Order: sequence, then C-alpha cells, then structure tokens
Amino acid sequence: MKAILIEKALTSVDQMTVHSVPDPALKKGEVLVDIRAAGLNFFDILQVQEKYQVKPPYPYIPGAEFAGVITQIHPETKTPYKVGDRVFGSTQGCYAEKLACSPKNILPVPDNLSFEQAAGLFITYPTSYAALAVRAKLQPSEWCLVHAAAGGVGLSAVQIAKALGAKVIATAGSQQKLDIALANGADYAVNYRDKDWTAQVLKITNGHGADVVYDPVGLINESLRCAAWCARILVVGFAAGTIEKIATNRILLKNVSLVGVHWGAYAKHDIQTMTKSQKLVPVVYEKVYQGLDAVKVGLNDLAARKTFGKAVVAIGGTEAAVSSKL
Repeated sequence: MKAILIEKALTSVDQMTVHSVPDPALKKGEVLVDIRAAGLNFFDILQVQEKYQVKPPYPYIPGAEFAGVITQIHPETKTPYKVGDRVFGSTQGCYAEKLACSPKNILPVPDNLSFEQAAGLFITYPTSYAALAVRAKLQPSEWCLVHAAAGGVGLSAVQIAKALGAKVIATAGSQQKLDIALANGADYAVNYRDKDWTAQVLKITNGHGADVVYDPVGLINESLRCAAWCARILVVGFAAGTIEKIATNRILLKNVSLVGVHWGAYAKHDIQTMTKSQKLVPVVYEKVYQGLDAVKVGLNDLAARKTFGKAVVAIGGTEAAVSSKL
C-alpha cells in the first residue's frame, strides 16, 4: 500500500514523502480499514517535527483521524462491526491507504454524513464538547466567546455552544471566516485583528463580558480584558505558535478559572446523537485535498490559516472485501 512514512524528525512538512509499505498485518482484536478520507490537524505538523507530546518510534505513519470501510476482521476479534461497514475513528497512522485498529477506536459513520465529513469528527467535535459541556459547564443564555471560530475545533465549538443554548460571539481574522462562523450558528462576529476587539465584545454583552472563552489560539491575556466575573477560560491549544505567560493577579481580580482541555474522544455518544439529528453538521473545507501527495499541501494551508472548517484529504482504497477471514 501507499503511505507517508516518517523516518526521522522533519524541519517542514514539505519533506513528507509517499512510500510503498507492506499492508498492515492484523492482530487479534483488530480490524482492517481501507481509508477513504483523513482529517488534517495542526498537531500533525508538530508531531513530524518532534514538537508534539506524542512521539511515536521511528519509522511511523503520521495522521490521527480517518473514515473508511472495514475490509477484514481478525477471526479472534469480538466486534459488532462487519466487513463493508462505514466507520470513522482515530488512531496513529491515518496518512495511508489502509490501517489496522481496535474496534474501540471507531464508530459507525452516520448515514447522513460523507466520508469527508466523518473524517474530521472523532477528535474535533468530542474535544469541543468536552471543553464546553464538561469542563466549562456552559449554561443556556451564557455568553460564549469562541476564538478562531472558522477553524476545525473553533467551528465545532460554535455549533456545540449553540446546541447547548449559549449566545455565541465568534472571532476570526477575516470577514470571510467571520461569515462562515455566522452561517454556522454564531450570533455575533468580531475580527480579532481589530485593536479594539475586546471592547467590541464588552459592547455586545452590554458590559457583562464572556462567561466562557474557548481559545485554541493563544489569546488568553487579551481575553481576560473582556471576560465576565467568574468566567471560565478554556485553554485548547496554541495555534498562534507561542505559549502565553499569564499574570495570575488578573485571574484573581475577576475570579476567573483557567481550564485546560487535552484533546480526546469524549462524549462520543452525544456527538453521534447530535450529528444524526443534524444539530451538528460537520463543515469540510471547500477544497478537499486529493491523494497522499497532497497531505503536505493541506497541512501548509492549515498552518497558513487558509482553510476553514475541517481540512480533509481524500485517499483511495479498495472496495470492501466479501469475507471477514484473513
């Protein structure tokens, strides 16, 4: 099969190359999936440069989100799935034509979703749901400020915050991205490149400020200026490239809680229920990247903030096999 293989730390995703590698050998407890689409994530860029906390041993195949079709099931694997089932999930090694994984790491693709939509569902939406519903305990009618609201996690946060009944203020760096956030449920939109964006948030909230701040960028210091009393600020990531140092006296003065959110597959059942009822509709970037050679193009576009929603690469793969035997 074809796959992107990382044999040493890279200085740039431009150094990624596609190789011919053996098909995965199924082990007990695994299923084989032909990958039809894979999600592109910012942490993939960090991982291949050894800048991410998850450091697989060399050589390894990068990529963490996928959607595809089960083509084989190990005879000693207990699973409700069958050959031909459409599934999505998360595991190391998604930038390949095939992968072997545990059934615990996959879920069925809802009938109303494409492979491209499902490929970005397993990490992004559960992370935002866990952040807002579990960690921040966002309540109906509260003000929720979502940074980078047209990005993968940002747009999912907008949709989930609205589904939870909050009033959503979206931020982004261009009018096009603000329009995307508004089209997907945001009540208000503010360009965080404006020098007075925090004042705009305070005006929108009639001086109350944001009860919950969802920050995958690194805008905590500025967000404290427009945070409400007893606000919960969610630290989701640092897409801006720097890790902030926070003056703790500013946290004390407003009784603010800083809450860390590490990505993970939380609340998968709730996410499936919301997608099936179309309360959540995954948004895929209008340019679906084609083939493994295009992974580096997509990751560069992601880093340059050219994308919105979920950036996805379409990958080939054979049709589902007719037997579950090895």
